[in-house]
Amino acid sequence: MRFGLYFIPDPTHPLSKAGAEWLGRDIYSDRLFDQPDVHGLSKGRIGALTGSPRRYGFHATMKAPFRLASECKVEALFSAFENFCGQTTVFDMPKLEVSKLGPFYALVPSIRTNALNEFAADVVAYFEPFRAPLTEEEIAKRNPEWLNDSERANLFDWGYPYVFDDFRFHMTLTEGVEGEESALVGSFLQTYFNEALAHPVLAERLALVVEHSPGAPFVVRTTGRFNPVLKTATA
Repeated sequence: MRFGLYFIPDPTHPLSKAGAEWLGRDIYSDRLFDQPDVHGLSKGRIGALTGSPRRYGFHATMKAPFRLASECKVEALFSAFENFCGQTTVFDMPKLEVSKLGPFYALVPSIRTNALNEFAADVVAYFEPFRAPLTEEEIAKRNPEWLNDSERANLFDWGYPYVFDDFRFHMTLTEGVEGEESALVGSFLQTYFNEALAHPVLAERLALVVEHSPGAPFVVRTTGRFNPVLKTATA
C-alpha cells in the first residue's frame, strides 16, 4: 500500500469534472467514464494516451506516493494530515492553462507564484517522517542516471526528484505524444478545458490518496479543508 498527497480541486468544481471525464475516471469516487471523442483518433488510442494519468487520477502531486515507514501507524498519518490542513490557510491559485511539458500535456500555472511553491515544499517536508526509504528497485525506476545533480539528491533525500527548487506544479493529462497526434490532442485539450479553466480555482484542500496494491488505481481516502483566508479587522 502506498499513500500520496495530492492537490485536487473540489469535486463540484467544473475543472474536476472536466479532468475526470477526459481521463475516464473520477479519483474521488473511482467511477469510470466514456472519454470524449477526439477527431482523428480512435477511442482505443485516447484510452492508451491517458492510461497512466487515469490510474493516478486527475491531480497535481504535492508529495509523491510513498510506503509508510515501519515505525509509523496509519492513524498517526491521518492525525498529522488533519493537523496540517488545519494550520494551512486558503490561497488563490494562479490561472491554469494547457501546456506541453516535454512529451506530455498537462495543466500548469500561467504564472509562477511563491505561495504555491512554498505550499508544495511544506507538504513534502511535513510528511517526510512518514515515508519509508526507497528500495533499490524504486530508485532504479526513477532512472537516477538521467537526473541532474539536484534532482538526484532530491530522489535520495526526499524520495522524489522534483521537489523544492525542482518542483513544477502540473496536472498530467496524457502520456507522451508526438507528431501529428500531438497537434490533434493539443488542439482538442485547449478547447475542451477552456470553459472549466475560466472558473477560478482556490487552493483550499489537500487530498490523501491511496494505492491499495501495486498497479491499482489511486483513490482519495480523505480530504482536508484549509482555514479560510483571515480578514484584517477594521475599526
